[in-house]
Amino acid sequence: MKYGGGGYVTGLVFHPTTANLLYARTDVGGAYRWNQATMSWIPVTDGFSAAESFQHGVESIALDPNNDQLVYMVTGMYNSADATARLYSSSNRGNSWTSVSLPFSAGGNNNGRGIGERLTLDPNLPSTLFYGSRTAGLWKSTDSGRNWSQASSLSSVKMSSDQISAVGGHAMGVELAVYDTGTKGTGTATPTLYVAIAPDYVNVAGLTSNLYKSANGGASWAAVSTPVSGYHIPHMVRAADGMFYVLFTKGAGPGDSGPARLYKFDGSTWTLLASNSSAGYGGLSVYGTGSTTRIALGVSGTWGNYSGQQIVQLSDDGGKTWREIEATMPGETASGWVDDVEIDPSNRDHVLHVHGGGIVETRNASSATPTWAAAVDGLEETCTLALNTPPAGAPYLLLNSSGDVGTWIHTDLSKKPTLSPYKSWGSGNSADTDWSDSKYIAAVGVVNGTGKAGGTGYWSGDGGQTWATFATLPAGGLDNTSGSTNIAVTARNKAVWAPADSVPSYTTDNGATWTATNLPALTAISGSPRSYRMVADRKNPNKVYAYDSGGAWWSNSPGKVYVSTDGGHTFTLSQGSVSANLRANPFWATSMAVNPYVEGDLWLVDGNAAYHSVDSGASWTKLNNFASIWGGRPTSQYPDVQGASVVSLGKAKAGAPYSAAIYVIGAINNVWGVYRSDDGGTTWARFNDDAHQFAGPGVMAADQNTYGRIYLGGSCRGVLYSN
Repeated sequence: MKYGGGGYVTGLVFHPTTANLLYARTDVGGAYRWNQATMSWIPVTDGFSAAESFQHGVESIALDPNNDQLVYMVTGMYNSADATARLYSSSNRGNSWTSVSLPFSAGGNNNGRGIGERLTLDPNLPSTLFYGSRTAGLWKSTDSGRNWSQASSLSSVKMSSDQISAVGGHAMGVELAVYDTGTKGTGTATPTLYVAIAPDYVNVAGLTSNLYKSANGGASWAAVSTPVSGYHIPHMVRAADGMFYVLFTKGAGPGDSGPARLYKFDGSTWTLLASNSSAGYGGLSVYGTGSTTRIALGVSGTWGNYSGQQIVQLSDDGGKTWREIEATMPGETASGWVDDVEIDPSNRDHVLHVHGGGIVETRNASSATPTWAAAVDGLEETCTLALNTPPAGAPYLLLNSSGDVGTWIHTDLSKKPTLSPYKSWGSGNSADTDWSDSKYIAAVGVVNGTGKAGGTGYWSGDGGQTWATFATLPAGGLDNTSGSTNIAVTARNKAVWAPADSVPSYTTDNGATWTATNLPALTAISGSPRSYRMVADRKNPNKVYAYDSGGAWWSNSPGKVYVSTDGGHTFTLSQGSVSANLRANPFWATSMAVNPYVEGDLWLVDGNAAYHSVDSGASWTKLNNFASIWGGRPTSQYPDVQGASVVSLGKAKAGAPYSAAIYVIGAINNVWGVYRSDDGGTTWARFNDDAHQFAGPGVMAADQNTYGRIYLGGSCRGVLYSN
């Protein structure tokens, strides 16, 4: 479904000679390739499995200038002292991938993720690759990435966990590698290349400069004296005439606020081209050579659109003079995280840059007033935290609660949603509908940027056309705002709200007052937020079910279900759920759903297996189909792939023996997928295929109007739906 963008695109990589061949990498939502025919983006990592969810953070992309079918990318969500990164390679522009494990970690969603590219290949001998790692120095492969060795001639230091923690958990390491060559395809290795070193790795490795040069293909290295020391070098670009353009900026970003400098470097002499003491420099691109070199400079850490503002500065005389080409110009502007800027190598008037919500571009950069527009069709990077569907015939189709973009009500799957309670930057955690009066909606979330005390709740009585905030919040509602927070509506003006790490409370007067339930208080376990999953019975809203998943697999606290028969005011522990010995797992790896067409018919997945109750949660039957994939780990630990993590029920197949279609995200016979049953769980069929795995969606809702339609989210690919 359409949002368009919604998340941080961390880098853009053009093929140097094939027109319109462009890739985008994102911090948590995989990678994309531009489709010029449709003027939209094609996701190239949707085949990533649930076991590859950590690899949905793409840290760097490199293309072979001799073969426009070949693309490499290094992935891994967060850096650590462990070897968790992978190199993916494709010989068909990302339509399929093979991967190898790398002997270091990557940080696709760490600070400094707009720096790069860290991965580079030799244009003259493309089987040779270099990678600048965050925690373990520089690495080299001479066999197209299958095997790697550390460039110990530069440094053999591998940062320890303590050293990574000492820099705030976000190591920067070797930030980029750039070859000094204007040729390609000669078959002879390029001897000269530069690597930029972040201040943290300069310190731990005992180096003497932020920039090093090798004249013998990396066999030995010499420090290069730089005009600025102790800064990051987020981008270093070589022009066709051999001139280098180098950014220095104080912080790693995203959106570093400077100070910053741009220099020209001819191999021995540095010439200052631009400086800023109140903003950073994030993006840099050059086109042409000599005195008419076009330079696009991304100014980061500035926010807003006004006269005198700097977002993208352009020079057409090699940096002698500059003009602003985005601020106050026509169209859609995007300031702040301008951490990569690219001039299209086949069209100098086409300039793009990344930002926290996607990509913007101009196609008339030479104009005195360039026009800017979003370039995000097909690129969906919102991180969905919860989905919910109303009863058939409601005036809307879906309640969508997402990180950073809030709660939205979808009425048309082909268009961007317009109905939302949010008047400021926020995240939606949960929303629910009164099934007897679907125009009543309650939603809870957090206003971002307010610190801990940012929790909020909203209600609408007209299907999302207008909204009001709850007059008061329950205990924990203001401060405990993680994504485990959720709400269940029992009737118009009545709801039960379960803030994270709190005792749930109920309201009977539309949030004017809240009263604590008798459910035991839950507290976070080792930093893992915890909450009850609250679900109202759709046929008898006096029944409300609360599922405590145990908080974490190491908690030694098995899951439990509590049942209320008075609208969620008081609850009784289901001894049947205790007898079921539900696996302890974190909130996000578990799920509970009611059959909306039969009173007391409940489904639960505890991360490892699926369970069914037909007596309002009094007793539970375990299904034998679903089981986790352990990958060699003992079953006392955490599996590679959850056996059953999400369950949802939707409109039944015509003539089916069971009143609803059941959908479960999990693994059967060691095959992960979305599975559907039309006969009450007796038989299951895989609903998706290997090309549509989306790195393991974490939330799902089934449609009540259309059989076979489900909505998926949670892998930061927006919301996807089936027909």
